[in-house]
Amino acid sequence: MKRFYKDVSVSPVGDAFAISLDGRPMKTPQRNALAVPTSALADAIAAEWAAQGKDIIPASMPLTGLAQGALDQVDNERERIVSRIAAFADSDMLYYRADRGQQALIDHQAEHWDPLLDWARQHYDVDFNLIHGIRYEAQPEATIQRLTKIVDAQDGFAIAAMLSLVGLAGSLIATLGLVEQTHDTETLWPLVNLEELWQEQQWGRDDVAVAMRNLKQAEFEAAARFLKLSRS
Repeated sequence: MKRFYKDVSVSPVGDAFAISLDGRPMKTPQRNALAVPTSALADAIAAEWAAQGKDIIPASMPLTGLAQGALDQVDNERERIVSRIAAFADSDMLYYRADRGQQALIDHQAEHWDPLLDWARQHYDVDFNLIHGIRYEAQPEATIQRLTKIVDAQDGFAIAAMLSLVGLAGSLIATLGLVEQTHDTETLWPLVNLEELWQEQQWGRDDVAVAMRNLKQAEFEAAARFLKLSRS
């Protein structure tokens, strides 16, 4: 799409902040007003639109996409989306450890993943079953119920961010570290890519895999920024 506007502005509308193009309030794809809960987030979205050149490139506007998801999808499909996020309470990547014959990797996983699980145990009063290999083993029902309630308690903008974060990380626990503002992306991204980074150390770098990981990291950091700005 060609750029069709000159000016981008932000204005308060009730308890929210709306983004306008040449004075006309923006709409989401489902025709909801593009209005967000904080001026900081609105300013950041406006900056994405102001930075566009002759062509509008949606991929360069991740905050806009997440806001549209919060307003269009979460509001209409909240229960389904909460269930998708909360499903990771039973399948978090941090639960799955290497086969018992790979002691060096097991020790590496324990060193880096156990502190994050210990934080979640203490913070949420839950427990986890650790699994060696790829076989499925259910987590305690009390843990699933408790973490599901935590997800469901978030507002729509946080849930939109969490849906992106949990999909990229494969970890609800890591995502909750960002929600609770006890962990940051610099700490968490290497943790959720620990096995891939381990394989690189053992066997060498795969340029295609590195490029894909870098793209996902940019998405992860954008979703974390969206989460933070929606609460500023």
